[in-house]
Amino acid sequence: MHLYLIIDCAPPQKSTIMKTLKLTLLCCLLSAFTFADVSKTQKEALIAIYNATNGDSWNKSWDFDQPVAKWCGLTLDKNDNIIGIDLSFNNLNGTLPKELASLTALKFLNLSFNKLEGQLPSTLTLMVNLEDLKLFSNNFSGAIPTDIGGLTNLKNLELYNNNFFGEIPVSIGNLSKLESLILSSNQLMGKLPASISNLKALKVLSVFDNSLLGTIPSSIGQLTQLEELVLSNNAFYGSLPNELAQLTNLKTLLLSNNGFKGNYTLLKERLPNIVDFDLDAANMKGALATLDEEDDND
Repeated sequence: MHLYLIIDCAPPQKSTIMKTLKLTLLCCLLSAFTFADVSKTQKEALIAIYNATNGDSWNKSWDFDQPVAKWCGLTLDKNDNIIGIDLSFNNLNGTLPKELASLTALKFLNLSFNKLEGQLPSTLTLMVNLEDLKLFSNNFSGAIPTDIGGLTNLKNLELYNNNFFGEIPVSIGNLSKLESLILSSNQLMGKLPASISNLKALKVLSVFDNSLLGTIPSSIGQLTQLEELVLSNNAFYGSLPNELAQLTNLKTLLLSNNGFKGNYTLLKERLPNIVDFDLDAANMKGALATLDEEDDND
């Protein structure tokens, strides 16, 4: 009687299985890459915005049956993070939800020319990657968040044509990258904070049409990159600081409808690039003023 040991040839089968597994894994990875979408947290934040601003009535609404990448007004990076939202002129009405802050990668937020109202959510100041915050031409009210200075990457802060009231936060001086600060046509009160002199990159400073008062701090002369300085229609008073003449990049200087004293006829000549210059008629005649005769505010 002979016994035969039958050995199955396993290596070829194992090799085939491994190849199949590798191909399957590769297909899964490609599929995941191709059909990747934003995280659940970000999607929930977007839906919260939609619900809080009457999304069904938007001019261009979002189709929740479509991938988030196809929703209008959104910009995604290569990692499927929401980095930009532009819903301007889109008939948003309602308030901004606190969930907005879950969009931690957001760099650009433009909700201008809508009907948004209420106070800005306190969580807004947690969005530290924001570079552009444009909320102008809405009906926002309340105070500008006192800790807005935490948004240290901001380059543009445009809140004009709303109903914000209270003082301009001192912490705004922490926004060292800021190039444009436009707070015009609100109900802001108090003095122009001296901390604004920290904004060395600032090119546009506009607080037109508020209820701001006091003298202009001499430290404003440190904003040597300024091209536009718009202070009209407030309750500023006193003499202009001598340091104003250091702003040689100024192209626009609007000062009318305030309580400034003195004849500043020669001021325009001391600003070589000035194009738009606006003073009250009373400041264009009489004895020439010596700038900066009064103590400036701190």
